[in-house]
Amino acid sequence: MFCFQCEQTAGCSGCTGAAGVCGKKSVTADLQDELTGALVGLAHACMNNPKTEQTDRIIIEGLFTTITNVNFNDETLREMIARVREEKGRVVPGCAACMSPCGNTSDYDMKRMWEADEDIRSLKSLILFGIRGMAAYAYHAMVLGYTNEEVNDFFYRALFAVGEDFEMEDLLPLVLETGKVNLTCMEMLDRANTETFGTPVPTEVPLMVEKGPFIVITGHDLYDLKLLLEQTKDKGINIYTHGEMLPAHAYPELKKYPHLKGNFGTAWQNQQKEFANIPAPVLYTTNCLMPVKESYADRVFTTEVVSYPEMVHIGEDKDFTPVIEKALELGGYKEDTAFTGINGGTKVMTGFGHGTVLGVADQVIAAVKSGDIRHFFLVGGCDGARVGRNYYTEFVKQTPKDTMILTLACGKYRFNDLDLGTIGGLPRILDMGQCNDAYSAIRVAVALAEAFDCGVNELPLSMVLSWYEQKAVCILLTLLHLGIKNIKLGPTLPAFISPNILNYLVDNYGIAPITTPEADLAEILG
Repeated sequence: MFCFQCEQTAGCSGCTGAAGVCGKKSVTADLQDELTGALVGLAHACMNNPKTEQTDRIIIEGLFTTITNVNFNDETLREMIARVREEKGRVVPGCAACMSPCGNTSDYDMKRMWEADEDIRSLKSLILFGIRGMAAYAYHAMVLGYTNEEVNDFFYRALFAVGEDFEMEDLLPLVLETGKVNLTCMEMLDRANTETFGTPVPTEVPLMVEKGPFIVITGHDLYDLKLLLEQTKDKGINIYTHGEMLPAHAYPELKKYPHLKGNFGTAWQNQQKEFANIPAPVLYTTNCLMPVKESYADRVFTTEVVSYPEMVHIGEDKDFTPVIEKALELGGYKEDTAFTGINGGTKVMTGFGHGTVLGVADQVIAAVKSGDIRHFFLVGGCDGARVGRNYYTEFVKQTPKDTMILTLACGKYRFNDLDLGTIGGLPRILDMGQCNDAYSAIRVAVALAEAFDCGVNELPLSMVLSWYEQKAVCILLTLLHLGIKNIKLGPTLPAFISPNILNYLVDNYGIAPITTPEADLAEILG
């Protein structure tokens, strides 16, 4: 195997050998490469032949399946490969492979990409990993009935480029276009979520689990949560979010269910410890799955594209009866049980999306003009297990009292239970939501720039980001597309960025690795 798409990749260079750091075995990684090659082949076939909504769905599902921590199941990967090839046969019926392959029937060999010139490989990796992340957002929107032809069409063009012998001058504009199209995709998902579930409102979420049967739901898919809440209504079962599902508590159409009680646990990488002894089932909806330990394997359920060998999978019928029966069987805790965040806090806040923050924009602008707010920090992104991520906790703790921290995604679990006080009635830590809610941060930044009649890079706003997987890649590309500069990125720089491409990003965008909280704060605040 060869894989370097996530931040924890071995030796900061690439996972090889029998298994990856994430727990994927080499045969699984090879099947994901085979699936990617089949998707490239399908995209080639569709460049000269008409696609359908079914083709779009297969492309999106296939890309989503290859994101880190989504699928560890060789059987379902082979099924997905077969679906892609079957769809290609429908797109080009009766076209058999010949002595001079035209691309209509041939899969792409991913070894060609991994063994290419390092700069070409780097740019193609940015495109491929970017569209994998974007496919996750497109999938969540698609589940709610929202699609966008610009987004869908770009998946084909990007996959086509991965399979072509393009030069750097052809690939670099496509890298930035990936960021542009992802902005459209995030806007679509934001609209899908708010039109379906309402505009998020600031909400205090307890970290205590009440006595009695309960279910923990993790991932990102809010529609799965809605269905679970409906099916558990009046059954005496409480529902607790985990990881990136925390922001669900802020949506009015989900808040109205009284048995959506609170949040259990912290970020995804702690699940093997946190899930070990809980008397309740866990439902995985998206890419938060780690190799399942025997201590809780009988309580794990998956749905959507998430899959793990021998775990019960809830199919398209979305009948969560097995999860419900397991919750009733296990019975939950005998007494109310208190938990804390990693800093000892007993509650967290969420729901500060663009709808809320822009609703008090006049107060925020006045606070900046009066000097009550000196600087904004966007400290967010993915959490992970690599040593050094405590940097983000210490950074936030050391921010001056006249600064605000915007945060999103699961990186916030490093500090979201801290009480840093308020400025003008707003808590200093504003949780804007899931990783895709980077769109909210962008909306707020653009609105502030307009209010102060300046560019985004002239605002008293600094981005200090953590990355782990492919959704962080597409968000970074969106920020580059918008021309945002001087981003600090950590805990390590991506292994798939070649020295030449890194120099390009440094020279043109001022991207820099994090150092120490003290040094970075001193540099930013000058």
